[in-house]
Amino acid sequence: MNISARNIFKGTVSSVVKGAVNAEVTIALASGASIVSTVTIGAVERLGLKEGMAASAIIKASSIILGTNLHDAKMSARNILCGAVTKVIDGPVNCEVDLEIGGGDVLSAVITHGSSEKLGFAEGSHACAIFKASSVIIGVE
Repeated sequence: MNISARNIFKGTVSSVVKGAVNAEVTIALASGASIVSTVTIGAVERLGLKEGMAASAIIKASSIILGTNLHDAKMSARNILCGAVTKVIDGPVNCEVDLEIGGGDVLSAVITHGSSEKLGFAEGSHACAIFKASSVIIGVE
């Protein structure tokens, strides 16, 4: 299956913490970064998710918030990945910003033109991507 989401990160399930309805699944990337997802217990069972297995974290570019100077930020979003901006495609309404987050992984975010201007994103600048665990879809092969 091909999908429209641009952010597909392959890794290994490092933990599955089950609750009554949902589970928190952490996927470790080759770079050492981790992505946390919240999915239903039914999804965990249907996918057979368990520690040590290969899985992919999938995030829509429109679900990502970008910022700067966020290394020590305290917020409820579980995922903060920082890196260098590798590309900015500027449009009159929206911009695409690509961010190299380590290990050759590139994360794409779609933000407003105004936000891109305000934050001054340019190739080589530093940025952090923020997204909620509930915005991460998990896939297995």
